[in-house]
Order: sequence, then structure tokens, then C-alpha cells
Amino acid sequence: MLYTGKGDNGTTKMFDSAPGKRQSKSSCQTESLGALDELNSFLGIVKVKSAGLEWKQNGRNMSDIIDWAQNCLFIIQAEVAGAGKTIVEERVKEVESIVDAIEKEMPPITTFFISGGTELAALLDVSRTLARKAERRVIGGIESGEVKVSPTTLAFLNRLSSLFYALARLTNHLSGIKEEKPRY
Repeated sequence: MLYTGKGDNGTTKMFDSAPGKRQSKSSCQTESLGALDELNSFLGIVKVKSAGLEWKQNGRNMSDIIDWAQNCLFIIQAEVAGAGKTIVEERVKEVESIVDAIEKEMPPITTFFISGGTELAALLDVSRTLARKAERRVIGGIESGEVKVSPTTLAFLNRLSSLFYALARLTNHLSGIKEEKPRY
């Protein structure tokens, strides 16, 4: 069954909730989970759109990397919900390794760039902003005392926006599209 009706009054149950205990759907913990879910869902579009891109890093194409990020987000969602899951240091190092490898293929960053170029780059830019929003929501949940996550999970969330920014730049670079600087 896809519905229970138990949330009709604006409450939900978390993984670590005591029996019968429910919380508001507008709580910081629920907002954190919603922002992570929004990012993960949007990455589904990015994964589909990146499927035909002819680029690989350590044997993985962009679609594989997006899929890996989605699976990591499920771990983070479980941790935010109170399950005994967490992002391990190796995953933080892996995302750093991917970003570092992409940066070696690109000209150095000297300014901000206007989002766009290819459709995929634009979608990756939206992913970057959704990752930052999810990170802010999780931090808000931590500050409110409703969310507990490991330092490595926070580090991973912080690196995700860099990953999507690097992939957006790479996508435009591979398509021969020059980055557009803002005109202030």
C-alpha cells in the first residue's frame, strides 16, 4: 500500500522514533530529509541525461558517478532519519579524487561563471544548488538538535556541490562551449 493515512494530520514517524511518537512534517529533521530527497530525485534526471556522454574517469562514466552519489545520499538520508548508517572517510576521499581528476582536465577557475552551456551542464548546476540547500538544511537540523550526523557525512555533503560544479564545467568543456563570465 502506498499510503497509510497516518500523516494526514501533518506528522510523520522517523526511523529512530519511539513507538507511537510522531513529529511535525515541518521539523528540521523532516526538512533535511526532504532536501536530500529532492536532490536525489533531481539526480535521476541528470543520470538519464548523462548516459550517452563519452567520458570516463577511472573506468566510470558520468552516469555511474551520479548513480554512486545517489547511493551515498541514501546513506545520508538513513543517517539523518536515525538509522545506524554513515558516510565513511573513503567516500569523502573518493569524491575528492573525482573532483581533482576533473580539475586536471579543465582550465583553472578565475571567476564565477553563468550557468548554462549544455542542457546537462545546466542540470548539474541545479544539482549543485540543491546539494548546497540540502547541506544547509542538515546543518540547520544539527543546530536545532533534531539531526545527528558524523563529521564525514558533513564533509561529504560539502564536497557534493564541488562535484556537481566540476561535472558541469567538464560537460561544457567536452562540448567545446566556452564558460561565460558574468558582466557586473
